[in-house]
Amino acid sequence: MCRTSRMCRPIADRRGILGPPVTLLAQYRAVRARTVALAEPLSAEDQLVQSMPDASPTKWHLAHTSWFFETFVLTPHAPGHAVFDARFGFLFNSYYEALGARVARAARGQLSRPSLAEVHAYRRHVDDAVARWLEDGDARGGDDARALVELGLHHEQQHQELILTDIKHALASNPLRPAYGGAVDAPDARAEASSSAPHMRTFDEGLAWIGHDGHGFAFDNEGPRHRRFLRAFALAERPVTCGEYLAFMRDRGYERPELWLSDGWLERQRQGWDAPLYWERGDGAWTMFTLAGARPVDARETLAHVSYYEADAFARWAGKRLPTEEEWERAAANQPIEGRFSGDGVLHPGAARPSMFGDVWQWTQSPYAAYPGYQPPAGAVGEYNGKFMCNQMVLRGGSCFTPPGHVRSTYRNFFPPAARWQASGIRLARDA
Repeated sequence: MCRTSRMCRPIADRRGILGPPVTLLAQYRAVRARTVALAEPLSAEDQLVQSMPDASPTKWHLAHTSWFFETFVLTPHAPGHAVFDARFGFLFNSYYEALGARVARAARGQLSRPSLAEVHAYRRHVDDAVARWLEDGDARGGDDARALVELGLHHEQQHQELILTDIKHALASNPLRPAYGGAVDAPDARAEASSSAPHMRTFDEGLAWIGHDGHGFAFDNEGPRHRRFLRAFALAERPVTCGEYLAFMRDRGYERPELWLSDGWLERQRQGWDAPLYWERGDGAWTMFTLAGARPVDARETLAHVSYYEADAFARWAGKRLPTEEEWERAAANQPIEGRFSGDGVLHPGAARPSMFGDVWQWTQSPYAAYPGYQPPAGAVGEYNGKFMCNQMVLRGGSCFTPPGHVRSTYRNFFPPAARWQASGIRLARDA
């Protein structure tokens, strides 16, 4: 995400199909309004909190996404645009070295000024300017400039997910455990999940096309499209449940170094991990923190908030492995994008179900690296993806915090292997 160094940095595929300006403007207004709506349940104090360096304050997200449009769309392409405040480039640049110095990532929570009211005024200033620019046919700048608007909208959707994941971490860090809002399905039947393993779909060996085909929007890291030879494999029809992970925990999964990668074992010791993030044990039972508040762990629900290290250890304990991202993409190709996304207002994984998408991002065993023939675009926008292709692992599928319509089978998310604050889960695979 044009986040600190996490979600897929977006680049518009110039082969994508752009709608007419009026349609693009309607999309722009809808996406921008949803970002503001996500922040509405939060106080001004909530929106300044930065609970760890990897997370950012809600207020910063609101400003940074506006900075993106002002910097990459309005300033170079809208003649006569008046910059709202020249100092905001230093405050709200995320990681673009070509654009100059910026506030250190870990210090974003210190930005008590500008005020939240000023940040909203900044958003209105940018929105009014973008609307005028899109409505002015002579100053629109052609498809390349409008593609930057489309890019900015997908970038903002990534930050919509970050607003939710970051504030969840902040609220969970508050001793009062305040709720953000939203609903969580009633865990009315908390019997242990079925002991039967999920059905495994088998795929024959052969060549598979991997990557985006060029129709519609895609981030640059989804291409170039290429072929990979895949050995026969099998993939679970659903992600791992909380009940299945509880069995791993009861079998001393966190205490058995033979199940863990060396770096993972060191991280587990360093962090004191003995359960997924947001799980707490009290009175003999496990509870978890959600955006709707604390609730008992439901064994039937899809497991979330585990690191790559935990996912890999669980897979080894289960006698399986994590899929490669190419295996995952082959299995997801032509599958309906069905699952729980943030649009339904629940903001929590549901009961595990046969689907490749939604509820939780799924760790793969694939390092985040360039596809054959990949070249980052020139200029500052080229800093989105290429320079982060190191020390990260790929996740696929989207989560309950992902905006609906944002993901596709070729979408590549990526995080460091120790990251847990995103809604990241596990899907098992094996050699066939």
